[in-house]
Amino acid sequence: MTVRIGINPITWTNDDVPELGGDTPLEVCLSETRQAGYAGTELGGKFPRRSAELKPIMERYGLAVISGWYDGRCDEKDVGAEMDAITPHLQLLKDMGSTHVVYADTSRGRHNAIWGPISQRPALSPEEWPAYGRKLTALAERMADFGVRMAFHHHMGTIVETDAEVGLLMRHTGEAVGLLYDTGHSIFSGGDPLALIKAQVKRVVHVHCKDARKAVLERARAEDMSFMGAVMDGIFTVPGDGFIDYPAILRVLADNGYSGWLVVEAEQDPNKANPLTYATMGFQNLSRMARQAGFTVME
Repeated sequence: MTVRIGINPITWTNDDVPELGGDTPLEVCLSETRQAGYAGTELGGKFPRRSAELKPIMERYGLAVISGWYDGRCDEKDVGAEMDAITPHLQLLKDMGSTHVVYADTSRGRHNAIWGPISQRPALSPEEWPAYGRKLTALAERMADFGVRMAFHHHMGTIVETDAEVGLLMRHTGEAVGLLYDTGHSIFSGGDPLALIKAQVKRVVHVHCKDARKAVLERARAEDMSFMGAVMDGIFTVPGDGFIDYPAILRVLADNGYSGWLVVEAEQDPNKANPLTYATMGFQNLSRMARQAGFTVME
């Protein structure tokens, strides 16, 4: 099976916390993305939102637009209103040749939660899951008809955070709801990334690759830190620089026929973790481990 290796610009500049690389120009992000060896990048806040403006920029650096995050509100809105809201974003992705949208449901206050203790975050009750699953499936089916499929991102501080909640999501939704599998959010939420990928690999349509520093992870959970506090403390790093078992995870993906993007998304403080240094390390480590797992890595 074939994969391509991409990156998220959060390595250089964090849209949620402007002091983390907020003054880094887009041109630096893109030139160093290419220098490090990546074939593409996800979108970030500094990217133009019109394809006529964005296409020549991406062509200049020889990079594909992989996908782009969307702050969803499916739990709070009806399906028609949510589809109307996301359509401009989907249109940009479609124009740029992207096949999936990174969709995280940030209903009930995700942005407040990233600064609060990790124990305090929104959640669905058992009774709410069936109706939520039907609504999300209907939204995902509309996205598929539009031409950009849903890659649902389980994320710290949201209503779908833990491995168990990912399981509930998959159980209550149809095939149109693809899973964005994120190793870092699985392990930070108290889960087991290897067990999660074994359980849900057939639904995976997109992969975010971040590693974790064990000592910081243990401290963050023991002290009930905030998500962003842990990020700034260095909980995440690039694949191969932490303790997550990437060779085993990649073998599960390869053995089950995954084909698509592997995206390095390891948010760190760029003043502590030089972006080009870590981007290069992530590309080299992930490329090597992917090939060892049986993937063909495309340029």
